[in-house]
Amino acid sequence: MDWPLGAPILLLMTAPQERRLSEFRSRVLVRNWEYRQRHHATGVWFRFRRVLAAAREVYAIPPDEARRLVAEGCRPEPVGMELEPPRLLLFVPAERVAQIPSARPLAVRLSAELLSAECLVLVPFATE
Repeated sequence: MDWPLGAPILLLMTAPQERRLSEFRSRVLVRNWEYRQRHHATGVWFRFRRVLAAAREVYAIPPDEARRLVAEGCRPEPVGMELEPPRLLLFVPAERVAQIPSARPLAVRLSAELLSAECLVLVPFATE
């Protein structure tokens, strides 16, 4: 079959080929985005996982309660400010967390629920 010169490539493709090409382009775009994110992250996810590894428990708290904890002297973890959007990560003793009625417990792992929380309180493992 003779095709006219200069015919658009999409006119020469069947529906399954068009679908495969579209899926391939989507995968390439996602892969490029992931590589770009890793390049710009400069190790932030590694540091964030290290902070989580030092936590026995994690709680999501409201921003006003987090500001109160900072005013009491709790130091924010720097890695929280490196995330986008920035998050406030605070190590707080378990006794103090028990006094926060709005503290919502979360699983100590990278999850959508943990990553969507704006302010996190981490309870460290007991040191002897």
